This record gives sequence, structure tokens and C-alpha cells, in this order.
Amino acid sequence: MSLRAANGRIVYKTRLRREESALQPKSLLNPFLSASNFLMRTLAILFLTIAAFGQTATETGKQALPVDQENARKARAIVDRGIQALGAQAYLNVKDLSEEGKNFNFHMGRPVGAGTIYWRFYKLPDKERVEFTKQRDVVDLFTADRAYEITFRGVREPAAADRMSGMLGPTWPDYFRRRRYSLDWVLRRWLTEPGIALFYEGQSVADGKSVDQVSLMNTKNESVTLFFDLETHLPIKKSYSWRDPTDMQRNTEEEIYANYREADGVMTPFTLTRFYNGDMSGQRFITSLKYNQGIDNALFDPKPLSKK
Repeated sequence: MSLRAANGRIVYKTRLRREESALQPKSLLNPFLSASNFLMRTLAILFLTIAAFGQTATETGKQALPVDQENARKARAIVDRGIQALGAQAYLNVKDLSEEGKNFNFHMGRPVGAGTIYWRFYKLPDKERVEFTKQRDVVDLFTADRAYEITFRGVREPAAADRMSGMLGPTWPDYFRRRRYSLDWVLRRWLTEPGIALFYEGQSVADGKSVDQVSLMNTKNESVTLFFDLETHLPIKKSYSWRDPTDMQRNTEEEIYANYREADGVMTPFTLTRFYNGDMSGQRFITSLKYNQGIDNALFDPKPLSKK
């Protein structure tokens, strides 16, 4: 009896321990296993989150890149169409030009004098000579990196601050800056430089016409904006800004190209108007123009005027 009772108590206690064990939470039974599972689940969720974010970022990057490429492609197409409108290869193959006309200078938007007749000779890429007065006895001459003023007194190289006589200044630093940003240099030189960037900036209005607006930036961080007529595709405006090294103020120069005519297969603006910080600073009216006349290099030698 006692043994069975004892055995019965033993059996009862053993069953009780088994039932209590079955009712206890597993985390209490194996806390280390529970913590490990929790950590693994957390890491899995974190990994999936990072993977999803990376996939989204990759997809976003894939979408942004074509947008930039499409903008540059459209900008280049507009510029190429403008070159075609100017005469395509006839324009690109220009070696020199000779023109006559009348130039007007302005100061703070007001005309200075009654205008001056001129004869201009330009040999690409960097030789230019302009003769003034009926006697053609005042000459502004520019080569690759030098400027000269020639009069009956002889030849002189003006100082940087000296005002020159004609329409290309008023000083020689002004001339070289304008040449660097000139339409011919932008279309013939900038576009062939490595690293040139083009940006289509939408449609706007320039000189009363609807235009496509394209900006170009070179590796020197110089930029210029061109405006192309939506109907003719010809460039009708150019704008650029620069910082004056003396007072560090930013200045904006603009040119308006109008009265286009065909000359030797090249569409040419016979009226050019220049603005400086919003004020008209010069206007040129071309009366005659010829391309590729084979101008002699001797014309650009800085030598005294011949006596007539």
C-alpha cells in the first residue's frame, strides 16, 4: 500500500510537472532561442527595407538620367537646326567677310553723335580690322591677343583703360570678351570643345518673337544663352553675364539680331543691337556684305596708314 501510495505520489508529481511545463511560455523555457529568433526577424525586416530603398533609388536614378539626356538632346537639336537655318555648311565654311555700314554708339541708352560709317574686314578666327570716316583714316585692329589703334599719328597699342575709336570697344578688354562670347565663336568653337554642356530652358519671347531658349556652358564655367525664332529657327538674341574684376559687380550683355538677309548662301543679320545691363549701348546697320573674298593677311599687319 505504502509503496503504491508512494509510487502513486511519484507518478502524480511527475505528471504535474509535465503539465506545468506544457503550460509555461516557450520564451521562459528557452529565452536564448527566443531572443535569437527575434534578432533574426529584425535583421530580415531591416535588410528587406534597405533592399527596397536601394531598388527605389536605382529606379529613380534610371529615370532621372534619361531626362537630363533628353534635355541636352533637345537643346543640341535646336542649335543644329539654327546652324542649318544660317546656311549649314555655307555658314560653317566661312573664312572671311567684308562689310560696310553705319555704326551708332550709345551711352546709358542715349545716342552719342550722329553715327559713323565703317568698313569692316574679318578673317576667322581672330583677325579683325575696322576703318572709320570717309577718309578711312582711323583704324581699330585686333589680332589673336593684341589690339592696335592706327591714325595719321601712327600706330599705338592702347592701354587697357583707354577708350578706342570705334564700335568694337570701347576698350580692348571689352573687345576680347565680346569676341569670346560672340555668336560666331559660340557656334563654331564652343560646340566643338570637349565638355561643353547644353541646356534647353523652354520657350520664351525675345524681340517680340516666340523663341526656344538654349544655354551653353563650357569647362571654364562660362555660359551664354541663345534664343532661336520658332518659325525661322534663326538666332535672334544672345545673352551672357560676366563679373567685373574691379568692383566684382555682375554685368549682362545682350545682342539682338534682326533684318536677316541671304549673302553668298549665308543668312546674315543686317541689323545688330547691343545692350549693356539693359541699356542700349550700340547699333550697327550693314549696307553691304560679302563672304570668302580671300582677304590678304597683310591687311591685319599693324603698320602706319599709307598716304593718299
